[in-house]
Amino acid sequence: MVPQQLITEVSEFVRRRNAFGEPCETGIPGLLAYCNPQRTTIESQFYEPVMCLVLQGAKEAHVGGRTIRYGAGASLIVSHALPVRAGVTEASPAAPYASLVMQIDIGIVRSLHDEIGGSQPAETGHETLSVAEADAPLLDATARLFRAAQDPVEAQTLTPLIRKEIHFRLLRARHGGMLRQLLQHESPASRICRVISLIRADCKAHLTVAAMAAAAGMSQSTFHEHFKALTATTPLQYQKELRLLEARRLLLSGTPVSAAAYDVGYESPAQFSREYARKFGLPPREERLGAALAS
Repeated sequence: MVPQQLITEVSEFVRRRNAFGEPCETGIPGLLAYCNPQRTTIESQFYEPVMCLVLQGAKEAHVGGRTIRYGAGASLIVSHALPVRAGVTEASPAAPYASLVMQIDIGIVRSLHDEIGGSQPAETGHETLSVAEADAPLLDATARLFRAAQDPVEAQTLTPLIRKEIHFRLLRARHGGMLRQLLQHESPASRICRVISLIRADCKAHLTVAAMAAAAGMSQSTFHEHFKALTATTPLQYQKELRLLEARRLLLSGTPVSAAAYDVGYESPAQFSREYARKFGLPPREERLGAALAS
């Protein structure tokens, strides 16, 4: 059970910064607080590799044919960057949705190989999003990391230790199977992670499946199979999702439509408009105009 004191602290922290409904920096690198007093629409977005600890309310994510629901006391592990459809499904002004989100550091995960690698069973699952009830040690460690942000000396001294502890606990959690696969540098999970980093390094680059398979050190058919198993989409569709989501971010920040299309790798404005409208249900010019009128 999540302590009410922690829910109050996180909600007050976000309220003081007038950051309801958006990720709120805590001062600890890679740790965000989130609080929203109202439900949101289920919409397309990108999940980074994170651990999300839900303190109050509930959220829902859709990836491939799966629906993942996670509420108060649950921890969500996202092992690979993924395009999803997600939103807050349980929240109210009296009991806002509240969570703490910590970025997963693959370097820290792999640094724990010697301590954990040989003590865990072999993993065969492909769940890049997995949910389970957070146990007391994980709750406690996450609360300590958040509270360390309130004291600069504690933040500087204790943050590396607590972040390593949280990664350790996630690796040992029953839903940490995909993270345990990432302990091995040449596992399929690690190879696909490497290719995802390559795709995201420059979303406008025209990478072929052959080039991506070569980067993964796999045949094209094996690469395609593993990529789809892990991300619930194909490599080329993943690229398209990334481009469209980045284009939307640019449009909502005021970038002209033609510039946004070019910046994410589209050479044909007409093709961009068609694919954008198919993805988001609204042509890019109308989306940009709506954002400008709302600001």
